[in-house]
Amino acid sequence: MLGAAALAGCSASEDSESTAGSSTESSGTTSAAVAGAQGAAAVLAANEEAHAAAGEVDASDAVEITLDGDSAAVEGADGADGSGAKADGSTVTISSGGTYRISGKLTDGQILVNAPDQTVTLILDGADTASSAGAAIAATEAEELVVVLADGSENALSDADSYAEGDDANAALFSAGNLTIGGGGSLTVRGNGNDGIAGKDGLVIASGTVTVEAADDGIRGKDYVVVHGGTVTVAEAGGDGLKADNTEDADAGYIAVDGGTVKVTSAGDGVDAATDLVVTGGTLDVHSAATDDTSAHGLKSGVITVLEDGTIGVDASADGVHSDAAVHLSGAAVTIAAGDDGVHAEGDLVVDGGTVKVTRSNEGLEGKDIAIGGGSTDITSSDDGVNASGGTTTEQGGGGGRGGGEAAGDYTLKVSGGTLVINADGDGFDSNGTAEITGGTLVVNGPEQGGNGALDVNGSFTVSGGVLLAAGSAGMAVAPDSESGQGWVSATLDSSVDAGTMLQVVDADGKVVATYVTSKAIQNVVFSSSAVKSGEEYRIYAGGSASEANTGGLAKSGELGSAEEIATVTAGEAPEGGGFGGGRM
Repeated sequence: MLGAAALAGCSASEDSESTAGSSTESSGTTSAAVAGAQGAAAVLAANEEAHAAAGEVDASDAVEITLDGDSAAVEGADGADGSGAKADGSTVTISSGGTYRISGKLTDGQILVNAPDQTVTLILDGADTASSAGAAIAATEAEELVVVLADGSENALSDADSYAEGDDANAALFSAGNLTIGGGGSLTVRGNGNDGIAGKDGLVIASGTVTVEAADDGIRGKDYVVVHGGTVTVAEAGGDGLKADNTEDADAGYIAVDGGTVKVTSAGDGVDAATDLVVTGGTLDVHSAATDDTSAHGLKSGVITVLEDGTIGVDASADGVHSDAAVHLSGAAVTIAAGDDGVHAEGDLVVDGGTVKVTRSNEGLEGKDIAIGGGSTDITSSDDGVNASGGTTTEQGGGGGRGGGEAAGDYTLKVSGGTLVINADGDGFDSNGTAEITGGTLVVNGPEQGGNGALDVNGSFTVSGGVLLAAGSAGMAVAPDSESGQGWVSATLDSSVDAGTMLQVVDADGKVVATYVTSKAIQNVVFSSSAVKSGEEYRIYAGGSASEANTGGLAKSGELGSAEEIATVTAGEAPEGGGFGGGRM
């Protein structure tokens, strides 16, 4: 039994119809100007619709193909010679559409399919085929090749150590037409000479247990790769794990996962889509580590990546999630450990749902225009936590800010909802253009080094809603603009306070408006909420106690007890020696 029908092409929403997914242009000329807020349905609707996986397969009239060491036998269901299939020594050639059941073992042979414009269904029922001449199963002419893994069966395919240059069939399991894999059995594929599984059109995995090792790419579909279910494991790939590589057609070259479990270990990109990468369900576990100086991203797309649902874990030597244009994190549970950026987009980077946890990165989130509107995001970075930037501006002084001395670029960083917690050794919340906070909760555990700051904004920096707590070193301290619609305080302490210090922000009436426990040594703290009134005096205390749950060190409430006053500030005034956003003293 194969899975249900493939993803249906839904109509794009009215406001995103003109920019949905890869419909804007082919990936070869894609710019970063792709709307990042698009949902999965709109992106998929702009792509070629994946072929439907077959339903129940009637095996009652299947032609029986029995493999026996160095030979094979073909027999029809009625006991006569099997029509449409012929055995010649260890080579079986199928020349007409229909259903064929294959069992037994070929120590060195091939299953060849040459059935133009027809659908051929192969039921693998304890089949083991190895080939020294090329692919183990090669459908060089077929409208569609359907591979059914019989329930409870164990099957294996392996190919030659090398292929001739320009050889069309260059994978252990190859189809020139659409390729569908399903059923309740298992299939182990060893691509010794090149790829493990490859389809020159679309490739759909509906069910079954599929394990692949490959010298190059693990599983490749030119037009698309769609996973509906089953357990798909690329145990080892010298190239990319899952790959769709059509760069010529704007509506092709995409990868979609809506169910099942996908595990990838690769020396190249873990999941690489020439255009769009869409995840709406299932589990992805991706480990990509380059063995040389090449880049190995975890999840990569040429146009847009949309992670709308499912559970995703990435451990990559380069970026965890990378797009040449846009990334939309809108509901999936994503955990990332990256050697470079946790999430990188050349254009829009939108987070408005789900959970994102970056446990290791150089920069946590990086994009030209970053918008945080929902969900829960937690970032640990050795450099900037969140960085709105691009390749045309040269950073100075830790990314600009008060001491950078460079003009603001055309970059935006906006927080309107959700929760964002940053633990950064470089700048925490950094925009080489403008920054705006209108809602949500932002906690920045910034750097200890004086050459960086918890906040670093080159252009305007306004706060008109939400909660902001940013603590870090004082050498590059930046505060919101005085024109902000919501009150804020910025205090530079006489000396740094140690990690684990409880800081209390108290208004003129003695009411505690913020309680924060430092996670590292800091000397500057910025706080803004609806409880802060511009022009009024606030005191900073060290000590006391906190109650209820906290977010990144920011507690819901606290009490002074025997806390000691360490600073007095006026809301809306930058500290002496500090700066407003945009580098204004």
